[in-house]
Amino acid sequence: MSLRLLFGVFTVNAVISQLLLRRATNELGRPPAGMSALPHFIGQAALSPWVYASVTLQIFGYVLWLVIVSREKLGVATASIGAGFYILMALSAWLIYHETLSAVQWLGIVLVTCGVVCISQGRL
Repeated sequence: MSLRLLFGVFTVNAVISQLLLRRATNELGRPPAGMSALPHFIGQAALSPWVYASVTLQIFGYVLWLVIVSREKLGVATASIGAGFYILMALSAWLIYHETLSAVQWLGIVLVTCGVVCISQGRL
């Protein structure tokens, strides 16, 4: 499998797992304010099928990450995947959960992406 494809699959997998985790937290409601209510919150999370789906995808992502770091420099792999993740995550959260980012936050994502292009120049 090509490195570009691995990066893409890993990034999409990471975004989907985070979207599922967000779905779980939306159903669970606000986290407890005090430590005494934390065990109940964790117990509720442990019963959520959305949490299980998210964790399953994260385990799959970890296996993919093992393959990726065996083929690419760690710094290049982390930066390349990170940039794709930031863009895709922001767009997905906006489309699915109607979350918004400020112009400065979008500018930061664009700058990070430009930096990654510089880091990975000549490798992908």
